[in-house]
Amino acid sequence: MRNGDDFSPAVINRLAGLLDQFCEGRELTLSQLADGADLPRSSVHRLLSQLVASGWVTRNGRTYALSRTMVEWGSRAQQHDPLYRAAHPILQELHASTGLVAHLAVLDGTDVRYLDKVGRSTVALPSRIGGSQPALRTALGKAIIAHSGATQRGVGGTLEALVPGGPSPALRREIAQIRQRHVAHERNQSVPGIACLAAPIGDEQLCVGALSLSGPTELLDEVALAMPVRRAAQQAWRALSEDRSAVARLVHAG
Repeated sequence: MRNGDDFSPAVINRLAGLLDQFCEGRELTLSQLADGADLPRSSVHRLLSQLVASGWVTRNGRTYALSRTMVEWGSRAQQHDPLYRAAHPILQELHASTGLVAHLAVLDGTDVRYLDKVGRSTVALPSRIGGSQPALRTALGKAIIAHSGATQRGVGGTLEALVPGGPSPALRREIAQIRQRHVAHERNQSVPGIACLAAPIGDEQLCVGALSLSGPTELLDEVALAMPVRRAAQQAWRALSEDRSAVARLVHAG
C-alpha cells in the first residue's frame, strides 16, 4: 500500500495503538489517549471520530470507551479459540471442586495473557480475560516457560529472552524444578496474600499454555492441590489433542 493510502500500515498501526489504550476496560479522555498512544491530539481526534462513526468506540461527553460491538467481537474470538474451548469446562470443574479461581493463559512475549477466568476471590486479583502480567511473576508464566521446547534444551531460549542480563542461578533452579514436577507455584509475587498453583498444557514436545488455581495463601494447599491441577491440565491437553488441526493452529500462532 502507498503511504498516502487511508489504509496504509502506518494508519493501521496508529489505530491498533489507540485501541490498545482501552485494554484496561476504562473510559479515557482525548488527552489520555493521545499521551498513551504517543500521538498528536489532532491525529487522535481524527482517528476517534472514525472509530465512533464505525461503531467501534463510544463517546460519553469528554470520555471514550470501547463499544458493545467490540466487546461482542472479543467474546466471539474467545469462543473460537480452540484452547479456550478445550479448557473452559475443565476450569469450571476445577473451580467448583475447590472454590478457588481458575485461570487459563498463554505466553505472549514477556507476559502471560489470560484467555479465561472462572470464579471470584475475596481478594481483588489483577487478572482479567484479555489482560496480561509479567510471565516470571506468575506461576502460569513459569509453568509455560519451564515446559517450552527452547527451555527444555538447556533452560535457555525463552528464559534467556525474558531476563535482561540472563537468569540468576536461583531462577534456573526454580525452572528446572518446575519442569521436573510439572507444576509451578508463587506466593505474594503478583498480589500480597494471594497464592497460585499452575500446570502446563501440552506434552514433552509442545506447551500451548497453562491453567492454574489462585486464592488466599491460607486456602491454597500446594501439596493437596498439585495433583488436581496437573490432572486438569492433562485433561485439557487430551481434549485439545482430539483436534489435530486446532493444535496445528496454536503452534502456528505461537
